[in-house]
Amino acid sequence: MDCLLSVFLICLALGAVVGFMAGLLGIGGGLIMVPSLLYILPSAGIHSAQLPHIAIATSLAAIILTSISSARAHHLRGNVPWPLLKTMLPGIMLGALTSGFIAEQISATTLQQGFAIFVVLMSIQMAYPFKTESNRHLPSAPVLFVVAALAAMIAGLMGIGGGVLLVPFLTFFGVKMRYAIGFSAATGLLISLSGSLGYIIAGFNAPELPYGTLGFIYLPALLGLVMTSVLMAPVGVKVASTWPTPVLKKVFALLLLCVGFKLIMT
Repeated sequence: MDCLLSVFLICLALGAVVGFMAGLLGIGGGLIMVPSLLYILPSAGIHSAQLPHIAIATSLAAIILTSISSARAHHLRGNVPWPLLKTMLPGIMLGALTSGFIAEQISATTLQQGFAIFVVLMSIQMAYPFKTESNRHLPSAPVLFVVAALAAMIAGLMGIGGGVLLVPFLTFFGVKMRYAIGFSAATGLLISLSGSLGYIIAGFNAPELPYGTLGFIYLPALLGLVMTSVLMAPVGVKVASTWPTPVLKKVFALLLLCVGFKLIMT
């Protein structure tokens, strides 16, 4: 019981940091939550051979509430290209839903190493963002289905919303940045919902899960994360207009790079 309370209280603080940084720098919370949970849970006495699966699933579930807020805001501003979303929706749902079942077949060590490499790549992209907006046309519907399924599957495996994968793809094919970001917000909600469901089902019979899990999702951590992250995200957005966010983003990218290499060497 002490472990549950410790994790909850620590995740209250972590959620505040995640929400603030997400609002300030426009980053996905999963890049902060997953490595933090990989450190916090063992430190609080939560030990499991499935720890990377738990961290990723919990991060994905925590993204649901923040995605709802973001998707609603973009919808009200007319930034969500609904016809494109309708085309890619089946692939997104399929990829996200299967991510939990695929993760179940991957060893904890391999999953953690894969996430670490992903963090390193994302830190480089954050420090030197791709500028790919162009006049190219989107590919055919079957190609969009495959891309959507792969992007959602990778996002589900990494515990993120998927924007870092879909926004560069869409802008490369001529979608305006504001529509690409709006699309990313809407798909982030779909990916987090479908992916969380996949991790819940896949984790029901998983061995060595700690008390307090729903499938692979660790509920005390999830509750702490969402209670404060949704409150602090708007604060980060307001502060972004006065703080030197390009500089801060590069500093944060360097921190992520260090975290990624540390996870690789663990």
